[in-house]
Amino acid sequence: MPTRSLTDIVSCLSDYDPDALPVAQAQQIIHAFLKPLHAVEKIAIRSALNRVLAADIISPINVPGHDNSAMDGYALRSADLSENVPVTLKVIGTSMAGSGISDTVSSGECVRIMTGAVMPIGCDAVIPQEFVTDASESSITIPDGVVRAGDNRRLKGEDLASGQAALHKGRVLRPADLGLIASLGIAEVPMQRRLRVAFFSTGDELRSVGETLEAGCVYDSNRYTLYGMLTRLGCELIDMGVVRDEPTLLEAAFRSACENADVIITSGGVSVGAADYTKQIMAELGDMTFWKIGMRPGRPMAFGRINSNNKSAFLFGLPGNPVAVMVTFYFFVREALLYLMGAEAHPLPLVPVKSQSDIRKKAGRTEYQRGILSRNAAGELQVRITGAQGSGVLRSMSEADCMLVLGHEQGSVKAGDLVEVMLFDGLV
Repeated sequence: MPTRSLTDIVSCLSDYDPDALPVAQAQQIIHAFLKPLHAVEKIAIRSALNRVLAADIISPINVPGHDNSAMDGYALRSADLSENVPVTLKVIGTSMAGSGISDTVSSGECVRIMTGAVMPIGCDAVIPQEFVTDASESSITIPDGVVRAGDNRRLKGEDLASGQAALHKGRVLRPADLGLIASLGIAEVPMQRRLRVAFFSTGDELRSVGETLEAGCVYDSNRYTLYGMLTRLGCELIDMGVVRDEPTLLEAAFRSACENADVIITSGGVSVGAADYTKQIMAELGDMTFWKIGMRPGRPMAFGRINSNNKSAFLFGLPGNPVAVMVTFYFFVREALLYLMGAEAHPLPLVPVKSQSDIRKKAGRTEYQRGILSRNAAGELQVRITGAQGSGVLRSMSEADCMLVLGHEQGSVKAGDLVEVMLFDGLV
């Protein structure tokens, strides 16, 4: 199926305005234009952490493989229990994990059993050892009402039945998933190829760390925050450094990135400026759109796909201000990259929290303010902003542990009002 052009996609939107685009509409256009990549490789489970599963993992065995005990205690036949009367049972042996007992348990008998050991034939319950009385090597007494049929017994295939899907395609594997796969005896798993992302910063005023900082110049921080965010997503990175505002250099950088990566991310050069050739080169090389999004920070943004020598790559042109780079990445780029790599992509969860102070805001744009969480005297979560919220104040992102998301239609906030907050833990 041929990919739809951006013109086709936006032509279906009756209220589309690239100079005043709501956040939700920009996200909708991006998702409609993207097409997930399908490249699979088989890798050892030790290398699969944070990678995207390319096919369902089907259990080849039952887990557990046999009915077994969930407790250290005594395996017994529930039919031997009597109401209102203690019962004394004969101990005929011991079942250890990894070496069960082959004897069939008859009426009036029980077996000493350890956690994980196979249930003896005829037994259907386990009484924890601390619940028995008058215990000896040869017999135990069970008080009335402390155990019933099925208690403390794990059934064969209870966790996973043979032929059942243990994990589903699109899952980003976590530590517990690696253990689950190993428990099935599977050594290698089919994973999506890592997404190749090329990124660079544009601007004559930028210097890389280690270079001399002349008057009027600044160190490039955006590549380092992008490096961190992309690394957390498990992408394969191509850091192309700083590219000066010269058409020949910019075109060469875009072509090289396009020919070697699946996605290109740039910072700077997408706002209005006499020396900003970036947008011009983007437009010449592919199907691009340029937006002024109704958000703060991060208003200017470019999105599309460029081509070079029969290769193509999706392109995100982010603003140059450090905070704006991070905000646009988290609310536009992150979910898009997950979708491209075949992962289950969901919007970042938002948590309602009480604001500690008034916050001024006009309806008609989405605002992202950096915040710090705490608990009030009643133990309720509350949030305060970090202070100055300028898009160049990167310290505000470093100090914050969350971000307030003030929606497009939302107006000013009063102290005590609930606001939606995106937690940074595990994200930034």
